[in-house]
Amino acid sequence: MNPTAIGPRVSTHVLDTATGRPAAGVLVRLEHLDGAQVRLLAEAETDASGRIADLVEGGIRPGWYRLSYDPRAYLRDLPRGPRFLGRVMIEFEAQAGEHHYHLPLLLAPYAATVYRGS
Repeated sequence: MNPTAIGPRVSTHVLDTATGRPAAGVLVRLEHLDGAQVRLLAEAETDASGRIADLVEGGIRPGWYRLSYDPRAYLRDLPRGPRFLGRVMIEFEAQAGEHHYHLPLLLAPYAATVYRGS
């Protein structure tokens, strides 16, 4: 971890479980939730390997966050059937003392799962 970091890093990885390949070009947003206030911290697209290695340079502080994935453009470009999913969101609490939150998304035509990875 960067010695000047304020807290844990946040990374993600999007995998298309229908094709067994990474999902490139999926828009991902990270927002800080503070009561009624929502502040956008980062917005990026997954790279060719379906990854975003570090969403917020310097890390995040303890508190509540929303990570949202927008796979619509990715799904639209695939030659398979009707589209179903819009945004996929997870809210999580960052704890003091943690070093890294890796939150992969497993994407399928009619389902999505986000979990805390390593």
